[in-house]
Amino acid sequence: MKFVKGIGLFFIYPLTMLAIGFYAGAWTFRYFYPGAVQPDRSVQEAAPVPEPDKDMQEEALYAASSSETLYVGTEYVLEETDILHHTVVETTWRLPDKYVGMNREQFLAAMDIYAASPPLSEQERGFVGLEVLAFSRERVVIQMNYRYIQPSSVFYLAAYDNKVLVYLEDRETVYIETEIRLDSLPEEMQQEVMQMLRVESEEELYGFLETYSS
Repeated sequence: MKFVKGIGLFFIYPLTMLAIGFYAGAWTFRYFYPGAVQPDRSVQEAAPVPEPDKDMQEEALYAASSSETLYVGTEYVLEETDILHHTVVETTWRLPDKYVGMNREQFLAAMDIYAASPPLSEQERGFVGLEVLAFSRERVVIQMNYRYIQPSSVFYLAAYDNKVLVYLEDRETVYIETEIRLDSLPEEMQQEVMQMLRVESEEELYGFLETYSS
């Protein structure tokens, strides 16, 4: 029996000391290195959702507006601006039939053509250009810019870049930029225009324009 008891103590004592040493070592490690052991988190933080790209948003809006087409019920708003006195008169009209069915690109192209070659009536009012301020299926807004011209009883015809220009009585203010080519006029009249041909009345001026305009 003493032999068996001796064997038991021989195994129990080392195991007890090993357990005490392991516990003491673990406690010491936690005490001196508290940040080394991190708790296991079963729930991970959600990744941040990226904000929508502004350029992509603008492209989407532009594509949406480009796909829109004008129809007979579209409001046609004109803002007639006096660029000398900074006044604006706004009027709303029925959309002209020639613009019905146009998308944004087609409408802007039509406005560019109009601005490049405005009707004679617009030139007489002092039209200098336009800008499309808004475009949608429901409403288009066009800013028409004018340099309103004071009445004149005498005019002068002159030439610039082989085109005939109409000046007011002061010989400095351009009244009309015509599409009449200088070389399309009779030779004698070409010489007179190059020296600034005097036109005595509005009736005489319009007679000249109607005669030589193509």
